[in-house]
Amino acid sequence: MIDHVYDAAVVGAGPIGLELAVALKRAGLDYVQFDAHQIGHTMTWWAPQTRFFSSNERIAIAGVPLLTADQGKATREQYLTYLRMVVDTFDLQINTYEPVTGLRCEGDLFQLTTRPRSGERTWKARKVILCTGGTDRPRLINVPGEDLPHVSHYLGDPHQYFRQKVMIIGGKNSAVEAALRCHHAGAHVSISYRHPELAAGEIKYWLVPEIRGLTHSGRIPAYANSTVIKITPTHVHLTVISSEGDIEQKAVEADFVLLMTGYVQDNALLKLAGLELEGPTQMPLYDPRTMQTTIDGLYLAGTTVGGTQDHYKVFIENCHDHVEKIMQHAFHKSAEVNRIVVDQPES
Repeated sequence: MIDHVYDAAVVGAGPIGLELAVALKRAGLDYVQFDAHQIGHTMTWWAPQTRFFSSNERIAIAGVPLLTADQGKATREQYLTYLRMVVDTFDLQINTYEPVTGLRCEGDLFQLTTRPRSGERTWKARKVILCTGGTDRPRLINVPGEDLPHVSHYLGDPHQYFRQKVMIIGGKNSAVEAALRCHHAGAHVSISYRHPELAAGEIKYWLVPEIRGLTHSGRIPAYANSTVIKITPTHVHLTVISSEGDIEQKAVEADFVLLMTGYVQDNALLKLAGLELEGPTQMPLYDPRTMQTTIDGLYLAGTTVGGTQDHYKVFIENCHDHVEKIMQHAFHKSAEVNRIVVDQPES
């Protein structure tokens, strides 16, 4: 592969990576695309039947309508089906399960090293676009017992928690969604969060009244202003600060513990490429007008630009214009996609 020079190498096959691949193919450019996992990998660890916050037209890609039978917001399963359909429709060639392990600039070219199952391979490209996302691995809370087998950072099928005591740790959308879904599956749910109130502004609006009703009534015991000290096979140990400022230690029984404390970006490839990262979120520096980084010919697209987001502002629906900006600046071509232009995510 090393003797062949591609016009572009795309790293990542999430929605924006696929949208970019369609634009490159439509423009007749010679490109290669990699993903360390399967297309849309981030969504594969969502719980079954999780619905998007965004309406369908906002997360549709490449001008292909996303339709659901009831015209409602797409589920995880529906969206993954949609992504597979887009790949098949445009006959996109993607080297899945081929992580990029090396990336360096050599004059006017980039050299990429990948490691598929068959062994290491080397590639060259004039431009590189990183579409690697921002939620690669769980945010650890670093307490004793976090690695116990009944503890997880991902919500599985809620059925497994039927009649089990489940402690949810976290106060944002993923925690609330986990609490409600486990509750409806017949689990005995409790929830612990660090602040006096749940973060209503970061929870799907239709979930807020329900979780408030269940916690206020005590059907889902809620431990506000609480911090996890340790997890044992049978209990979660908390430090709880009362509204009066008193500090109390509590041990809450739990058969399962779900640490819904967010996710962080794996920026190893960004660092390997020599990109500058700034601030506590380690956001990579780039020009928002062109999506080019501080390295000529190296571009970012999708939620990669947000680094590790504590308060999510970068979503699929406000990243579509990244594709047009890259096509115009890097290749002097248009993405040629007719879409509804959305500047801001839904609130």
